[in-house]
Amino acid sequence: MSAAETMRALLVAIPAAILACQAGASLLRRLGQSPVIGEITMGIVLGPSLLGWLWPEAQHWLFPESVLPYTSVLGHLGLLAFMFLVGLELDLGALRGNSRTAVAVSQAGILLPLSLGALLAFPMYGQLAPEGVEFTPFLLFVAVAMSITAFPVLARILVDRGLYRTPLGALAMACAAVDDVAAWCLLALVVAFSTAGSPLDALTAAGLTVAFGAAMLLVVRPLLARWAQGRADRAGHGVVLVLLFSGLSLSALATDLIGVHTLLGAFLFGVATPRGHRRIEASAARLRAVVVPVLLPLFFVHTGLSTQIGTLASEPVQWLWAGALLAIAVIGKWGGAAGAALACGQPWRQAMAIGALMNCRGLTELVVLSIGLELGVIGPELFTMLVLVALITTAVTSPAVSRFLPPRPTAPVPEPAAAAESRS
Repeated sequence: MSAAETMRALLVAIPAAILACQAGASLLRRLGQSPVIGEITMGIVLGPSLLGWLWPEAQHWLFPESVLPYTSVLGHLGLLAFMFLVGLELDLGALRGNSRTAVAVSQAGILLPLSLGALLAFPMYGQLAPEGVEFTPFLLFVAVAMSITAFPVLARILVDRGLYRTPLGALAMACAAVDDVAAWCLLALVVAFSTAGSPLDALTAAGLTVAFGAAMLLVVRPLLARWAQGRADRAGHGVVLVLLFSGLSLSALATDLIGVHTLLGAFLFGVATPRGHRRIEASAARLRAVVVPVLLPLFFVHTGLSTQIGTLASEPVQWLWAGALLAIAVIGKWGGAAGAALACGQPWRQAMAIGALMNCRGLTELVVLSIGLELGVIGPELFTMLVLVALITTAVTSPAVSRFLPPRPTAPVPEPAAAAESRS
């Protein structure tokens, strides 16, 4: 296909993905659900699971093989920017007054699903692991995939229900913050083990990642804060936006060269960027206005093209594995977090709501799964199962929170930047 033909195909694929995901998000929003569920669903609908099964010619016309590398790159650029926004919104200050409970809930909400996921990986390895994949990376990845929480969707649900500025909301955000940091550290370890040639190489990559994270927090963050207090006001919005995007790109490049994923670098740069500055907040809002509605749908479609529900239907035993994964995900995450909250003295309704919020996986889980598929640690069958687990656990979150904590009227609060995932 010539360059002109590829461009024409790209000009069909991009609006098709954007409009479809926007329609799905609008529909689910009206049904009282998180819009990200509609976006994930539309990505699956446009893939081989539905459109490719019912009308393969139409799917090939919308998303021919020649444009997939370009849509994938654009979607992953959107992911880099999105992970920067998630890091920017991560407020470790929410731990003040909640540190004991937040750490306990987060540890239980990570350790229990990690342990249960690792146990399930033993019988699953011989059935679902791709050929040539070593057991340790496979076990670690399945365990980490069970322990993910979608910080952005959690933030949006709290805002929608008037809980964001309440003690419960602060506690839930603190738990999610600790969970996010721990999950990304574990994922970095999985990537290091998967890409390294030896255990020594993996430990070296892990050590360099820790050093890079420390440098971002101890060196880059103070420098950015000093710049934000001085020259940022004199710089135009365009200059600040360029500097932020360049910084997240270079940080992503650094973690890629270390041997862990680019998304971790973008996330760390977001954590290192000072919050509350007018120009930085305005530039982040501009970045979000493009990334969420325009670039992220390309990632959803890319995920949908890799999701093949038909492969599960052809072998009924695959549905048993999918059911086991869903049970482990809910019992481990919801049960672990709720049990820890109860042990820390939270009322049972609030504890159950915290467990439901921590069980929400959303786009964050899709990001992790795409990394596993890209590295070859998991195959298409397990990828499809885990996408369905992410979709179901996210869909259950909002009704569950409403069941335990009915919505309460409140004055509008500023929308968290990361919550854009679920309102796109």
